[in-house]
Amino acid sequence: MAAGVHRIKVVNEVSDLVPVLRAVDTPAKLKLLQRLSESWLTAEDVQKEFGKEGPRILSLFEKLKLVDTRWVARDGRKAPDKSYHTYYATININTTAPLAEVCEILAIASMDDREYAKVEQQIHDAVGEGGRFFSDVAEQLAMSPTRLKGLVKRSDKLEYRGHRIERFHAHPPS
Repeated sequence: MAAGVHRIKVVNEVSDLVPVLRAVDTPAKLKLLQRLSESWLTAEDVQKEFGKEGPRILSLFEKLKLVDTRWVARDGRKAPDKSYHTYYATININTTAPLAEVCEILAIASMDDREYAKVEQQIHDAVGEGGRFFSDVAEQLAMSPTRLKGLVKRSDKLEYRGHRIERFHAHPPS
């Protein structure tokens, strides 16, 4: 980030809490997010410090739009390396929602991984290769919009694109 730039992530919708909570739900994710807030790291740096889990977490942070990227030249290398840093310096949570929706979002964020994987697979199958409109998926799976949004925002296999849900195709960190 350029000196003096202070970006603020604004959470206006209760389902936007899911990615924020999931970004720090393991010690490795928390430590990597903290390291990325301190300095720019390349995928190679992350791999060295966090092992094979590091690039997977980095890809998730990219999907959640929590990291900024830039190319850096390193001594002795012909091509520059992509480096990563936290995109936001502050989070502003400004949302009002019925208690039932807040409880549902917190339950989704803390859902057991095996239980979540089953639900995620149902959505993944319903979306198909080409993606589908959000409302069609919600209707097919008999889910409230809040529930479906929270489940998709937790996923590392699914993403929103406009009013559609599509399968997420990660671009491995270079």
